[in-house]
Amino acid sequence: MAGSSLARTPLLHYCSVMAELLLERTSRQDLGSDPDGLDRIGRALADPIRRSILISLLGGTRQPSDLADAIGTSRSNLSNHLSCLRGCGLITAARSGRHLHYELVSERFADALQMLLDIAATLPPCDLPDAGGSAQ
Repeated sequence: MAGSSLARTPLLHYCSVMAELLLERTSRQDLGSDPDGLDRIGRALADPIRRSILISLLGGTRQPSDLADAIGTSRSNLSNHLSCLRGCGLITAARSGRHLHYELVSERFADALQMLLDIAATLPPCDLPDAGGSAQ
């Protein structure tokens, strides 16, 4: 099917970008007992609040209060999720005076996340018979 080969092309590119990102990260530091960065990315994207944080940070650096307001969660709940994302190595924080500013760990990760969002926007709803079918 011609349409499915077009849909696979961005996915293959996404996988390539994610693999390069993980190799780059692995070469910069020892990942210790967690050699699979995809697990960390999957964990982050599986939670709606963490996913919303990452998507919000695609727009650039943000302060926690702005993120909490944009996402619609408490600052204490947001703080827990930010700690998780920092621990996963997906975001960084920089202090400016009394304020912390959060951003995505790299431009490459931002590009990969945006690409994944673009791919997700083209997927059929899960309730269609062929949405969960096998790839051919």
